[in-house]
Amino acid sequence: MKSAKKKAGRDSNSPVTLRSVADLVGLTPSTVSAVLNNSSASHSVPPHTKKRILAAARALDYRPNFFARSLRVKRTNMIGVILEEIGDAYGSLVISGIERYLREQGVFFLTVAHRHDKKLLSTYSAVLRERGVEGFLTVDTLLTQEPTLPTVAVAGHRKIKGVTNVLLDHRHAAELALTHLAELGHERIAFMKGSKVSADSEDRWNAICEVAAKMGIRMRPELIVELKGDDPTPNLGYPFARQLLERKQPFSALFAYNDISAIGSICAFQEAGLRVPDDISVMGFDDIQNAAYITPALTTIRQPLIKMGEIAARTLLGRINGNVKYVPEIAVEPELVVRKSTAAPMTEVPRRVNGRREVDAGSPGQTCNRSRISRTSCSGVAPAFTTRACSGSSSVASWLCNIGSFM
Repeated sequence: MKSAKKKAGRDSNSPVTLRSVADLVGLTPSTVSAVLNNSSASHSVPPHTKKRILAAARALDYRPNFFARSLRVKRTNMIGVILEEIGDAYGSLVISGIERYLREQGVFFLTVAHRHDKKLLSTYSAVLRERGVEGFLTVDTLLTQEPTLPTVAVAGHRKIKGVTNVLLDHRHAAELALTHLAELGHERIAFMKGSKVSADSEDRWNAICEVAAKMGIRMRPELIVELKGDDPTPNLGYPFARQLLERKQPFSALFAYNDISAIGSICAFQEAGLRVPDDISVMGFDDIQNAAYITPALTTIRQPLIKMGEIAARTLLGRINGNVKYVPEIAVEPELVVRKSTAAPMTEVPRRVNGRREVDAGSPGQTCNRSRISRTSCSGVAPAFTTRACSGSSSVASWLCNIGSFM
């Protein structure tokens, strides 16, 4: 390399330019540029000359000037990715699909997280434009105005000119989930509505309400809680599951807003001495990576999040390159994934006799639904439930034994 630089008549510390390569091979900079960029003009360059140019570029360790090249070809091959949270279970899978496709296409992307701060969202959008991105990909972000660049939104929902929304069919998803619970025999179902800051929340809730009405499933106000905030951990659902228990209104199944809130709910139920699915079945939504590995493994509605990321990236590049016509919406189908967190409700009444679990028929006119009492909590501390379930003074036991009278 030193001899090549010396031959090119340049100091070893000076930057390598296109002209440096041209001087080394004795050709014009335009010819060298055509070959290095593999443009249509390079087709007329003989193969042996191309090899000389490429060898010289390697010998000089030539790196093209990004900004100069961008000005010349009027392209940056950069995309801006805007999402609510970096590293959360939902967004990370979408980003994985985006990254996979863009890497194959040789396109670089810049990522920003706005945490549902409207001012920050506006600022970051402007910064990305200044950095030369050619389009936007948004994830779980509520857009409010027409963007200045081609935009594809994963779970954007709002109909905005110039934005292509990649959306799950939430009505079909609700049908899959509620049909599964109904076929198991659940009638008193609790529901978690998503937080207002989540882009999916309104559409998903409307779909659930519509499908439940059609199926004749009663949505009781006392069995509905609305999540608050944007916590990306299971703590999103934990306090609201406890809230449901504190209302002392029995239910045999919970349809959580998403997997994270479902995992938090399972923890809350287990800490209260309840077993999933023995006492309460839990249905999630998303099928994040941890869903299959918690205990019990979570039954859920699968959103093909990696695929949705790939579709979004492919659609955006197609629009930028002029290969794909603008469409306002691309629908993606959900899938029911049945694991271990849902089961049919039972009519047996458990009790503990000398530390052993026994079952009897309960008192007249009284039925307990999946009412086994667990001795395991999420923190590893066994709750002290030793009284007979239908006659003891435990509030959890009373809650369990009232299930039948409310159905």
